[in-house]
Amino acid sequence: MNMPKHDVGDPELVARALLGHENAYATLMARHREPVFRIARHHTGDESEALDLTQETFISAFASLNRFDPDRPFRTWLLRIAINKCRDWARRRAVRRLFRMARPLDDAFDVADAAPTPEADAISRGELARIDAALAALPANLKDPLILCRIEGMSMAEAGQVLGLSEKAVETRIYRARQKLSEILEG
Repeated sequence: MNMPKHDVGDPELVARALLGHENAYATLMARHREPVFRIARHHTGDESEALDLTQETFISAFASLNRFDPDRPFRTWLLRIAINKCRDWARRRAVRRLFRMARPLDDAFDVADAAPTPEADAISRGELARIDAALAALPANLKDPLILCRIEGMSMAEAGQVLGLSEKAVETRIYRARQKLSEILEG
């Protein structure tokens, strides 16, 4: 029996993908691409970087599909991979920034950021860009629960599963994230 794509659950699609059915891969990607992209965009503040991280997430997920537990939600498993990719990106970015700062002073002209100042950027890109930047500036431990619950619409329990936290810890981190966002936006 061949069920229509919209009736097929993620575990069945994973099983089909593991058997080499390319349309199962495509369906999984189409079904989950937007939430993965939104998480990456909120982490990076940059659409191009977010697209790269989305692609990296799906490459990693498809390479390790055999480790997916069909008794758990695929979305939770995939978003955990996406968040880990975002954290890896942030670490690589911090290392690159460190190396740029360590260059000799004579080379400083090659490193100088030609981007507009934060004030000019906020004026030119508007309030939404300012909020996105503030969200991207949050520490990952505060940003992740906020994105998952308030932007992706997950419950605190679901976000806790993705992040390996208790529901109460997710609630506390969302509260702290909101406080920090207010400080950033008012400052």
